[in-house]
Amino acid sequence: MQPKSRILNAVTMHRPSQGGVNAMSFVTFVSGRYLRTRQKRAFISLITILSVAGVTVGVMALIIVIAVMAGFETDLKQRIMSIRPHLVITKTDGDFVGYRRITQELRPMAGIDTLSPFISTQVVLRTKSRVAGAVMKGVTPSEGEISAAHGLDTSLLMPSAAKNASDSGSLPGIIMGKQLAANLGVQRGNTVHIISPRGMLSPIGHIPAMIKFQVVDLFESGMYEFDGTLCLVNLSQAQQMLKMPTSVAGIEVRLKNIEHAGQIADKIGAIIGPGYTIEDWKQLNHNLFSALQLEKTVMFVILALIVLVAAFNIAGSLVMMVMEKKKDIAILKTMGATGRSIARIFVVKGLMIGVMGILLGTISGVGLCTLLDRYQFIHLPADVYIITTLPVNLKLLDVLLIAVSALIICLVATVYPARQAASVNPVEAIRHG
Repeated sequence: MQPKSRILNAVTMHRPSQGGVNAMSFVTFVSGRYLRTRQKRAFISLITILSVAGVTVGVMALIIVIAVMAGFETDLKQRIMSIRPHLVITKTDGDFVGYRRITQELRPMAGIDTLSPFISTQVVLRTKSRVAGAVMKGVTPSEGEISAAHGLDTSLLMPSAAKNASDSGSLPGIIMGKQLAANLGVQRGNTVHIISPRGMLSPIGHIPAMIKFQVVDLFESGMYEFDGTLCLVNLSQAQQMLKMPTSVAGIEVRLKNIEHAGQIADKIGAIIGPGYTIEDWKQLNHNLFSALQLEKTVMFVILALIVLVAAFNIAGSLVMMVMEKKKDIAILKTMGATGRSIARIFVVKGLMIGVMGILLGTISGVGLCTLLDRYQFIHLPADVYIITTLPVNLKLLDVLLIAVSALIICLVATVYPARQAASVNPVEAIRHG
């Protein structure tokens, strides 16, 4: 049986007036026949194939790029959270002298992992031949365990540890980033001088404080901001240098689950009362994560243009098919098909093309992301990027958002051709067909 005869039989068997189910069956049948039947003009078929390919490439590119950018964001967050605290408590006005009492009050709170008073200031590090600026941070050593506040063995900052590490005497210990140590040309066991602007007044004026330290350990976080500028010393030593024997700059809080930072911050505020400022990790790194989110959104919009171009191809192929099938549309209308049913035929055909492209693109994108995550065959130069392989974090919500967005674009592309098909005049089409 010829395709046109089968379409006419479908109209007779599934008239739209007989019910919604039959009407949709008729629309789906005719749309499928138009999609599968070899076109008289090969150009229309070529555009249809290009439309499917365009949607496939667009969806695949979106999934891969969004997954890689999400991976970069996750990796960057992990690196930052390994050094930076989840919450920071500071005194709004005046010196923070009651930090010991607040630490004892907050320690039993559920959800809190560690509490660490700290002091942070800019200093100058000097060796025999080199000088470098740095950020000195005074922290509380954690005896015999890895400090959760920094991911470092800060027990090495104890004076006894520095003494055992070298025969040079009982010097206070310092832990610094590997890049900072390379800039100064020092290694473990070497000594450096820390020059602080807070010194003492003398008859000849202000004299900066200068204390000799021994390098007891080095760390590497993968972030130049920390590796090239940060150094850690004992909190009591920092208090002595900065003339702050009973106060600190603030208290760092690390949580068991960083997603609960806002809730725990509210609870802490209720316990310690007014006069204190509590910032969570989102506020502390607001500019960085806002920039990452903006970049992710911009990349989504740019790559969505690929799907939009494919949608134009869908619209073009449907418009040309409407022009070619005017006689068929007229016959269908004379046999009882309504304008709405005719419009649905071309909408469904456009959606079929879009769904085929979305399915192929989703399968290809998810497959490539899985291969990237498992085999890591794309390598990045270590001297340029902080990571050596492409990180992948494929989220189901992102995949669904991409698929739905592509489907909406394809649906919008079918509106104009469908309206053109519905407005075909049967008399004029048959007369000039």
